[in-house]
Amino acid sequence: MTVPAAFDLTGKIALVTGASRGIGAEITKLLAAQGAHVIVSSRKQADCQAVVDAIAAEGGSAEALACHIGEMEQITALYATLEETHGRLDILVNNAATNPYFGPILDTDLPVFQKIVDVNIRGYFYMSTHGARLMARNGGGSIVNVASVNGVVPGPQQGIYSITKAAVISMTKAFAVECAGQGVRCNALLPGLTDTKFASVLVNTPAILKQALAHVPLRRVARPSEMAGAVLYLASDAASYTTGAVLNVDGGYLSV
Repeated sequence: MTVPAAFDLTGKIALVTGASRGIGAEITKLLAAQGAHVIVSSRKQADCQAVVDAIAAEGGSAEALACHIGEMEQITALYATLEETHGRLDILVNNAATNPYFGPILDTDLPVFQKIVDVNIRGYFYMSTHGARLMARNGGGSIVNVASVNGVVPGPQQGIYSITKAAVISMTKAFAVECAGQGVRCNALLPGLTDTKFASVLVNTPAILKQALAHVPLRRVARPSEMAGAVLYLASDAASYTTGAVLNVDGGYLSV
């Protein structure tokens, strides 16, 4: 297949977090297929390496670099290794997230609250500050934050998770405004209900799934691969005049 020049990522260095499975893994595979060297990052090195091996089997270029973005020292170590090894970063996809609690918002305890905030807000923020500085030193780049439709319409029993995803949308716009002068673009992807392990409690509970799909015009759950194309657009030169945008890939959910 001939790749339009605007989508060609040859020579680009891309870092994707939460990339060992689901949406993150599909993003890494597509970016690599378009020519980027992809750094596959998640908490467990072995899981990251499995994705790297799959990319290599298809002729792509990738490496595994474990990082738990809820741990500040691991973010610092990740970027130290990245700078030493490559000296640049062109694309950052903040995809890693957590949601260990499904229940009434009034029953959210402090440890759960802290864990979700540390990963979904603090983690995205400091991954982005480190990444934007490195991009700026080399002429610019693109940050794509994977948020959620829950950041616009809070999901039932997903209160604190929804709050953090709303924060990611606001964060995206703040970075877009402040980093544009350094050539760094920042955009957000809002996935709808997607068939991943992360969303398994929603997808695999018939009553919940039926209720959810009643509000999705396409009447189906998304495949993880259906999120990757939107990220490719936002990361590539095809979106060179796009920053601060929030792209819904939700089967029409937010249009109802």
